[in-house]
Amino acid sequence: MEKYFWSILILACLSFCCSLDTVESADASFSQFEYVERRPNKATPATCGYDVCNPGKEGMLNLHLVPHTHDDVGWLVTVDQYYYQEVQYILDSVIRELRNNPDRRFIYVEVAYFYRWWNEQHDSIRHIVKGLVNKGQLEFILGGWCMNDEAATHYNAIIDQHTEGFRFLQTNFGECGRPRVAWQIDPFGHSREQASLFAQMGFDGLYFARIDYQDEATRAKDSTMEMVWKASPNLGDLSNLFTGALARSSYGPPGGFCWDQFCPDATFQDDARLHDYNVDAIVDMLFNTTYTQAKQFEGNHIMWTMGGDFNYQNAERWYKNMDKLITYTNARQVNGSKINVFYSTPSCYTLAKNKANITWPTKDDDFFPYASLDHVFWTGYFTSRPALKRMVRKTNNLLQVCKQLDALAQLGPVESSDKKLDVLKRAMGVAQHHDAVSGTEKQVVAYDYAERLADGIRECQEVMIYAYNKLMPLKATLPPQQLFCNLLNISMCNVTEYSKQFTVTVYNPVGRPVTAWIRLPVAASSYTVTGPDGKNVPSQIVPISAQTKAIPERNSTATNELIFQVSLPPLGFSTYFVKYSASYSTKHNQKSYFMKAKHLKDTVIKNEHISLTFDGTTGHLTGMTNLDKNIAISLKHQMAYYRSFAGNNSKGEFWSSGAYIFRPNGSTALLETKLVNKYVQGELVQEVHQLWSDWISVVIRLYKEEKHVEFEWTVGPIPVEDKIGKEVISHFSTNLVTGGTYYTDANGREVLTRKRNYRPTWNLNQTEPIAGNYYPVNSRLFIRDTNKNSQFTVLTDRSQGGASIQDGNLELMVHRRLIHDDGAGLGEILSEQGVTGKGLIVRGKHYIFLDTIEDSGKLHRDLAEKLFMAPSVSFTTSKLTQQQWTQTFKATWSGLKNKLPDNVHLLTMEQWRGSSMLLRLEHFYEKTDDPVLSKPATVSLQGLFTPFDVLSVEEMTLGANQLLKDAKRLQWNIKGKDAQKSFSSHVPVGKITDTLDITLQPMQIRTFVVSLKM
Repeated sequence: MEKYFWSILILACLSFCCSLDTVESADASFSQFEYVERRPNKATPATCGYDVCNPGKEGMLNLHLVPHTHDDVGWLVTVDQYYYQEVQYILDSVIRELRNNPDRRFIYVEVAYFYRWWNEQHDSIRHIVKGLVNKGQLEFILGGWCMNDEAATHYNAIIDQHTEGFRFLQTNFGECGRPRVAWQIDPFGHSREQASLFAQMGFDGLYFARIDYQDEATRAKDSTMEMVWKASPNLGDLSNLFTGALARSSYGPPGGFCWDQFCPDATFQDDARLHDYNVDAIVDMLFNTTYTQAKQFEGNHIMWTMGGDFNYQNAERWYKNMDKLITYTNARQVNGSKINVFYSTPSCYTLAKNKANITWPTKDDDFFPYASLDHVFWTGYFTSRPALKRMVRKTNNLLQVCKQLDALAQLGPVESSDKKLDVLKRAMGVAQHHDAVSGTEKQVVAYDYAERLADGIRECQEVMIYAYNKLMPLKATLPPQQLFCNLLNISMCNVTEYSKQFTVTVYNPVGRPVTAWIRLPVAASSYTVTGPDGKNVPSQIVPISAQTKAIPERNSTATNELIFQVSLPPLGFSTYFVKYSASYSTKHNQKSYFMKAKHLKDTVIKNEHISLTFDGTTGHLTGMTNLDKNIAISLKHQMAYYRSFAGNNSKGEFWSSGAYIFRPNGSTALLETKLVNKYVQGELVQEVHQLWSDWISVVIRLYKEEKHVEFEWTVGPIPVEDKIGKEVISHFSTNLVTGGTYYTDANGREVLTRKRNYRPTWNLNQTEPIAGNYYPVNSRLFIRDTNKNSQFTVLTDRSQGGASIQDGNLELMVHRRLIHDDGAGLGEILSEQGVTGKGLIVRGKHYIFLDTIEDSGKLHRDLAEKLFMAPSVSFTTSKLTQQQWTQTFKATWSGLKNKLPDNVHLLTMEQWRGSSMLLRLEHFYEKTDDPVLSKPATVSLQGLFTPFDVLSVEEMTLGANQLLKDAKRLQWNIKGKDAQKSFSSHVPVGKITDTLDITLQPMQIRTFVVSLKM
């Protein structure tokens, strides 16, 4: 949606912290359609792609008219409402008009809508549509399930949602359905990692509309609106992508040329015998606009985007006027005009630019943060609706678990696992939309996204049950049914609370053995835990805090948490056996003790690797030491908030904070309340419970033998009775000397260097020293002191906004509640109410490291993988002992015969077509992360998997819709010291040996369709 700044006012968001058990079912209409598994009609000759492009005319300024609609997959209303109220009529109308004139073109983007429409059509209409696609009149651009956000999305989910869209297009339209160009016209800032992924998917170009107003002014002046984006320093030229910023920072037509049914612009009145004849006036306006735009772009081809939000419900009005525009403009060529106008697509425009043999400038940073005016930085949505952001991240985790178990168990039609997985895949695809996970939708739409995810989660958990039923039995007996607790984050689980004996099965989706800490809410104070090998597992009982008990969504009898560590095989599960015990010795050994802080004396907690010091007077954290390397820093942690600016949005200096925009009113207002600290000591974990106010609390945890510290924050309801919006941050202050530099990840993968009050490609006039230095933090944020060889790293459990506003400091925004709308189109105040209507409570975690610079890469890479691919926990109320269980069922099992290398991640494992499997292997280290783990890695697929053998592999592009050997991207000339005739690979594609050895370079993802033998 084009968010114009004169929009209207509204209200805001979601239920507590992924409260999956309490949401109602989504409308069934979203999941009622299934793919129609038909191959493209072979009778219709395919002359699509670049072969059908109009090349324009030599010696003329060629104007490409690109008819399009931008159909948000939810925003002001739900995805279902948009489809039934608008989208279906757009597609109906466009298809009719394309048939009327073979010169006409149209592009379509959002497969989430197109697949619905397609499955409603009669075979006769499908035949017509295939013909239009095969002739290039109808072209699919981008091809994902949605046009995803680029700040708050994780790369795993981005790849998945594009794969889902690509698969539908390939199934129904074959090669002519394969998109060649990416079209990210509406996201609010653009990620370098997104461009890299597009290049790896085989795209030849990328176009977007939103670009910082200062950046655009510089590029328009220098005619550098188009460039080659060097999107990965690790992958080199394989990630380079031709990229264009659209004219006027808009995906709509120039002023005076909008002919949608609600547009006010004049249509052609071309009968000279009548009053108001206006052909000459419109054509003259085209000449002026075209020549103005041409000054900002290299070459003799420019593009007009002829469409907008939900345009073309009356396509005849658009096409009739564009037909006349083309006819009357080109008629002037006989009188010497040098402008040539024709229907086109972004792909054809890209081809024309490529053939112009221009040498292009390059860019190697990203397009964050985005500002549309002075003082108006779109950095608030990095954090908006934090509960939904966490739900999306956790659901992505669960989807990978389900796809793996489905593949390992080789489930089929009997279990209908593919249909069940489709519900979650498509819900996740919709959730990546740039007005979904971004948190910029209306409250009712946010509920709808959450309901869809909850529906998919339930379907996915059924797949897990079917998989365990196949994988666990040693004999013919089915295991007890697995049960799930979706609210463990607020210490709530009926199974563990009401059962005196139960099993805990934990599945590890990582391709290496891992250990993980399990925390289960229980009603008693003494339990025994037995491992899958029959040995006793050390455990600890910790009282549940008063702040947790007070969460309104919590309906629980649990007073304690049972904590123990599990050891898990790669791509496998282990079952643990928990039983209530009345034994005094068990109770004594498990007990946690509250340690009283000695007045005016500092308190120190430590494990084998880390110590933390707390001030004896204020209770504040004051220091952290890496005991292994004797690195000590001063470290203060504070929970604080910015007061939100409240204005009338009439111009930049009067702009308000809102769902999109972050604009603080002055400096941070720290919560000055003296901390109330409780210190909990035990054998496995030490905790410091900090009460900052009646609406903010923090628990700092230090687990046995871990090299990181866990900060669990609970924030809300944010008070707004004083009519002041508040934007809450978790703030870390150190004595490291960082020189204005800090580092953030891009979509959970590569790391970018940030410099305070600086942009690499233009001279920044900084109007907001706080909001203007915020960047999206998908997984990690860190600072370095090179003189001390020290790095302080913070990992997140969801996407957030973060910055280093002062040297040695880091901050992450965790929650927002506002009292004004920001005029960016939503028309609703971001003020999430929660179930009580008094405000939403959100809980989350940060994980911190302190280490040398050279050793920090391994720490944050390893933990980041374990966080986004966390183990999945399920339960049974079985009364079987470990010995009885292992006589009938497996207590531990691995899907791999050999673990993967420490730098290789199994990114995708899912059933594909027939007896094949889609497999993605990823080297998840950058070149400079670690002296050993940044080296190439080799994996042998031969004999790797336990349930089946790999017979053969076909390597695909990243989106799995084209054989890699067939992928031939356009070549581009670039300027500068790396100038070259064309892209050449810095990263070898890699051969596959007879023994199925796969070699991966740093940051490389390789995608395979694998044939299996059971």
